[in-house]
Amino acid sequence: MSETENLNIEENKKSLNFIEQIVEKDLRDGKNDGRVQTRFPPEPNGYLHIGHAKAICLDFGIADNYNGICNLRFDDTNPVKEDVEYVDSIMEDIKWLGFHWENVFYASDYFDQLWDFAVKLIKEGKAYVDEQSAEEIAKQKGTPTQPGVNSPFRDRPIEETLELFQKMNTGEIEEGRMVLRAKIDMASSNMHFRDPIIYRVIHIPHHRTGTKWKAYPMYDFAHGQSDYFEGVTHSLCTLEFVVHRPLYDWFIDQLADSDYRPNQYEFNRLNMTYTMMSKRKLLQLVQEKLVSGWDDPRMPTICGLRRRGYTPESIRYFINNIGYTKYDGMIDVSLLEHSIREDLNKKTMRVSGVIDPIKLILTNYPEGKVEEVDAVNNPEDESMGSRKVMFSRELWIERDDFMEEAPKKYFRLTPGKEVRLKNAYIVKCTGCKKDDQGNVVEVYAEFDPQTMSGMPEANRKVKGTIHWVSAAHSIDAEVRLYDRLFMVEDPSGEKDTDFRSLLNPNSLIVKKNCKLEAYLKDVKPLDNFQFQRVGYFNVDNDSTPDHLVFNRTVALKDSWKK
Repeated sequence: MSETENLNIEENKKSLNFIEQIVEKDLRDGKNDGRVQTRFPPEPNGYLHIGHAKAICLDFGIADNYNGICNLRFDDTNPVKEDVEYVDSIMEDIKWLGFHWENVFYASDYFDQLWDFAVKLIKEGKAYVDEQSAEEIAKQKGTPTQPGVNSPFRDRPIEETLELFQKMNTGEIEEGRMVLRAKIDMASSNMHFRDPIIYRVIHIPHHRTGTKWKAYPMYDFAHGQSDYFEGVTHSLCTLEFVVHRPLYDWFIDQLADSDYRPNQYEFNRLNMTYTMMSKRKLLQLVQEKLVSGWDDPRMPTICGLRRRGYTPESIRYFINNIGYTKYDGMIDVSLLEHSIREDLNKKTMRVSGVIDPIKLILTNYPEGKVEEVDAVNNPEDESMGSRKVMFSRELWIERDDFMEEAPKKYFRLTPGKEVRLKNAYIVKCTGCKKDDQGNVVEVYAEFDPQTMSGMPEANRKVKGTIHWVSAAHSIDAEVRLYDRLFMVEDPSGEKDTDFRSLLNPNSLIVKKNCKLEAYLKDVKPLDNFQFQRVGYFNVDNDSTPDHLVFNRTVALKDSWKK
C-alpha cells in the first residue's frame, strides 16, 4: 500500500469537520440537485503560501470526497498587482500538492456579465456614480455605532449615472475621480452595507484583457457573482469574510433568476508561529533581497517549502491534522516540522554527511587498506535494502564529535575513551594535533579489529556512536543550514516593531567544505535524504554535478523546544 493511500485511510477515519457536515446534510436534503461544486479563487498577485495550502486542501478535498468538481478561478480584478508569473506558479503549486481542477476560470472572464449586472443595478436605482474622494467616502460611512451620511450624489438621476459609468470605462475619467457605489443602506449595522464601492477606474492594462477595460469591479462585487455564474454550491472562505457574507447574499439576490444560490461558509485561516503570512510583507522580503526570492527555503511559500525538501504528503498530513474550525488560533510550526520528519523517516535513505569536518586517523589501521562496510538504507523499510560504504585509515568526522577536555556526560571522542564508528569498528581516542593557533586539525585513534559490526566482539557496549566518511572516497558539497526565518513566535503581532528587525540572523548558515559519501555524487534536485545524526536534507535547485548543494529541510529533533 502506498504512502498516499495510508494517509487517505487515516484521513477517512477522522471525524467530519463542520464543512463536511454541512455538505453531507445538503446532499441528504437533495440541495443543489445533489451537486457539490467548489472553487479555489486566488488573486494572482504573489506566490501561494502554506495558508493557501489549507484552503486548497479544503476546496479540492471537498470536491474529491463528494464526487464533485473544484474549479481554479483567478481573481484578476486588479491589474495593478497581477502578473502571468503568479498565474503559472499557482498552477504549478496546486499540481504539486496533488490536486486537479475541473476548469480554469478568471474573474475577467465575467467582466462583460458583471458590467451588465452593474448597469442593471443602476437602472433599478440600486447604484450610483459618486465623485467624492476616497477620504470623503470613508468619513461619510460613519462608525459601527454611528450611521453613515448619504453621499450628495446618492440620488443622481439614473440616466446621468449610466452616462458617467460609461465614461469611467472609456478613459475619459482619471483614476480616483469617480466610483460606482451600490445603493443599499447607510444606516446598516453592517458597515459593508453602507453603499459599498463596486467599480473603480484603473488605467493600467490588464494581463488578459489588455486595454479593453478602464473600470474594474471590486472583489466583493465580482466574487459572489462569479460563484453564481459558475454554479458553485459551497463557496468556502476564511473567517474575515463572515462580515462580507450578507453583502455576498444581497448581490446574489439582485442577480439570481432561479432558486439556485451559492452559499458562503467560513473557516479559520492558518496562523503559524515564527511565520509571516502577509503577502505584502513577504513581497517586501523579496524586493528588499532579505531572502533570495519567493522560493527561498525559509519562506512559507509552497515553492519555498518544496525547495527546502517538504513533500506534498507532509503538507497534506499537516493540514489534515490541524483541521478546520470556526475560530482563529495559532498553530505551532513544530507541528509542520513534525509532519515532514514523520514522512521522510519512512521513505528516505540514510547516508553519511559530515557538515563541519575534521580528520580522524586510525593509527593502527593498515595504510592503503580499504574495506566495504554494509549500511542499511532505511531501517524503517527493509525493502530499500542496503549498500556498500568504503572504510579506510583516514576518515572525516564532525568537529563536534571530538573534545579534548570533555564533561562527564560527553559520550563521543575524547582521549582515552571509546566510541563506535557507525556500521564499523569501535575505536579509542589517543590524542590530537593542533595548528599554531591551537585549533585541532587531526584526531588520532586506534581501532579494535575484532569489533566490526556483525562480529561476535561487536556486541561490546560503548555509550557513543558517531558517523564518518572515508576521506579517500568522499565528495565535496555545499550545505545550507536553514532555520526559522523569524526569532519571535508571533512576528505579525509585533505591531509597533519593524518586522525586518525580527528576522533570525542565523536562519541561514552556509557550510562550504562538507564531506559526503560518494553514493551521493549522482543526486538530482529535490532528492531527499537523512544525513545520519544530523537531519533531513534535500538537493537544492542550484546544485550541479560539479558543485553539489544540499538544504537542511529540518533537524532530526526540535531544537527550539523550551
